[in-house]
Amino acid sequence: MRCTQCDGADLEPGFIEDNGEASQGYGRWIPGPLERGIFGGARRMGKPRWIIDAFRCTRCSHLELFVRPKD
Repeated sequence: MRCTQCDGADLEPGFIEDNGEASQGYGRWIPGPLERGIFGGARRMGKPRWIIDAFRCTRCSHLELFVRPKD
């Protein structure tokens, strides 16, 4: 993989932390537009969730984000 900003070849793996209430400690991506429920939170029921993998370019610090199905 290469950085899409500076074409650097050294991408450091990491992840996006989610430390909200009842979180599992990592960020997730959900397809479709954001829909809010009656209490203002995001409606997620029945939608697939994808784990976000993040890679930081060590040259310019740009983040590249990719998703993968939850294991």
